[in-house]
Amino acid sequence: MAVEGFFESKRQPVETKVGELTPQSRAVNVTAKVVSKSEIREIPMGKDGSPHKVCDALVGDETGSIYLTLWDDNIEKVNENDTVRLENGYVTLFKGNMRLNVGRYGKLEMAKEPFEGEVNTENNVSSKTYEQQRRPFRRGGGGYGGRRGSGGFKDRRSGGYRDRQRAY
Repeated sequence: MAVEGFFESKRQPVETKVGELTPQSRAVNVTAKVVSKSEIREIPMGKDGSPHKVCDALVGDETGSIYLTLWDDNIEKVNENDTVRLENGYVTLFKGNMRLNVGRYGKLEMAKEPFEGEVNTENNVSSKTYEQQRRPFRRGGGGYGGRRGSGGFKDRRSGGYRDRQRAY
């Protein structure tokens, strides 16, 4: 099962069943039936706080089910009982639970053939909670993970970066 690892632009997507997905799954192709779709929510995102629509769809196959996160235009592409094809998707953890994502490099479309079997909703891989590593807190401009690495900060007057002056 070659669905583990980090995203690499050269990685070829691998055909995967829902029950085989893990929190590390990247570059996966999944064909699944839409079991249900949640209400559409609007949330502010980006630097400008512009509103984006988001919705979760429970999708699955004979091996299991998972929540597929749908953003903006992809929401209207998906309806209950449709069979969808996700190409080059990936899994993330949201509040410790797995979510399947389309992402920037993925593609979501209707499958050429409908899923005829029974969706295994008993094995909902999104219901299992995983320990999530906390991301380091980053402040804009400097410190750990900043643009210059360490010790620099943005000089508001010149618009550039300069070394941090320490007063002891």
